[in-house]
Amino acid sequence: MNRKLAVGVLATGLFLTGMGTAFATASGGTTSAAEARASWKGIPTLNSGGVQFKDAKYKFEPSHTNKGAFHWKGNLKDADHGDGHNVYMQVRVEGYGWGRFDGKQKKTVWLDKLSYDGAALHTDDASIRACRDRGSLHPDNCSVTKSYHR
Repeated sequence: MNRKLAVGVLATGLFLTGMGTAFATASGGTTSAAEARASWKGIPTLNSGGVQFKDAKYKFEPSHTNKGAFHWKGNLKDADHGDGHNVYMQVRVEGYGWGRFDGKQKKTVWLDKLSYDGAALHTDDASIRACRDRGSLHPDNCSVTKSYHR
């Protein structure tokens, strides 16, 4: 009799688990069709003296996925090996200050980063630019700033 009871309890538990999953799916527990369509979009090559960000893409992650971040990736290149300067990316979201992501001097590095507003469900606005660090005596030079909206 104990074996029949255990099998019945197990079957009931599996049934309720399946019902809970079905309810979560029907009530929005998974990504919506709009979020599923979130796809990568191209960022044009960003150039300034000595720096280049190329083969770049971005997307806005859906809410509840990767913190709803502005997800960006591409190749950051030190385009002038002889100048002795490093390169970096700057990204700003939701009106916060610029975040800095360093490259490597005399190299091309692949960057794949998430930038987000930690106080929000998802990020709506983002700006990105590529810069060359010219040291403390000279101002850095940056590419044009590209701004994107969800």
